[in-house]
Amino acid sequence: MTVQPTPPRPPRESRLRALDGLRLVAALMVAAYHYGGRGGEVTEAWGTSPKLQFPTLHAWFAYGCLGVQIFFVISGFVICMSGWGRPLRSFFASRASRLLPAYWCAVVLVAAVFALPVVAYEAVSPSDALVNLTMLQMPLGVDRVLGVCWTLWAEVRFYALFALFVVLPGASRRRTIMFCACWTLAAVIAQAAKEPLLDIVLMPEYAPFFVGGVGLYLVHRDRRDAYAWGIVGVSWLLGQHHVVRELWHAPGVDAFSYRSSAMIVLVVTLGFAAVAAVALGWLNRVNWRWLTVAGALTYPFYLVHEHLGWVVIGALHRGLHLSSAVTFTLTVASMLLLAWLIHRLVEKPATPRLRAVLAKDSRG
Repeated sequence: MTVQPTPPRPPRESRLRALDGLRLVAALMVAAYHYGGRGGEVTEAWGTSPKLQFPTLHAWFAYGCLGVQIFFVISGFVICMSGWGRPLRSFFASRASRLLPAYWCAVVLVAAVFALPVVAYEAVSPSDALVNLTMLQMPLGVDRVLGVCWTLWAEVRFYALFALFVVLPGASRRRTIMFCACWTLAAVIAQAAKEPLLDIVLMPEYAPFFVGGVGLYLVHRDRRDAYAWGIVGVSWLLGQHHVVRELWHAPGVDAFSYRSSAMIVLVVTLGFAAVAAVALGWLNRVNWRWLTVAGALTYPFYLVHEHLGWVVIGALHRGLHLSSAVTFTLTVASMLLLAWLIHRLVEKPATPRLRAVLAKDSRG
């Protein structure tokens, strides 16, 4: 009797450290936007408009909000990579354990700080703060503890769509391509239909970035895959259209800053190109170990930097009378330090335990 050899297992994905670095760059872009590229409540922290604090840089900081779109492209890539060949239970456990510990910590921390009498910003009600722990405050219309949590609501919907149509039946190239094509077409139809329910489910304004990231993961698997390149190309074309329509405005005295449509397209293009460079292996030499730490800090930094950053800016600039540049630098540094503490004290112990609990099959 001939014994058939066991087929070799597919190689595990090596850590793409350049992608970790790109995550941190996108997070710092968003922080620059929140600290110096917009008006609103950060004006109260500075005491005057950031336009006066950063007469030249504020116009560049205004493009930092596009870091969110770059995040979505990276997310599409990473979620497809992490969901490939995984059962649904494992995929869910991985995503939930990655998102929830730092998120819960950030919600509690920001809610507690804003409840302090010395902090001038309005805190949400205890009931609303509790609802925020579910990540479902956006569809319920509940006041947000974290200003950036709207992006997590988009991420959760993407995870649900990808889990239902790719992970559950079993990820494959053909199924993933069909998912990308169907979601793209459905999102365009939803845009034309102007039906709120379709907008909530299909996210026409964000779908091109998630789909583009998924397409780039297919490119990572096979750089000669014409269908994957087609997905990336169409996603870039649609994505830049949505962003220009949402973020461009005509120059005027009342505008905080003028965003050029050409510059918006350029930033979106550079975001796609950076992830494509990772997918093609062009950045494999960017393999420094500290980038793994940078990637680990990105998520907790993103969660806490906005609201707690206002408090730090006020204390340093109006309290200690430090210059705008020094205040900006120290605020970013302090938020990175806080992110490291959350990662070290919360994520590292809690994430593997939560993943093990959620991945365990409790059937008798």
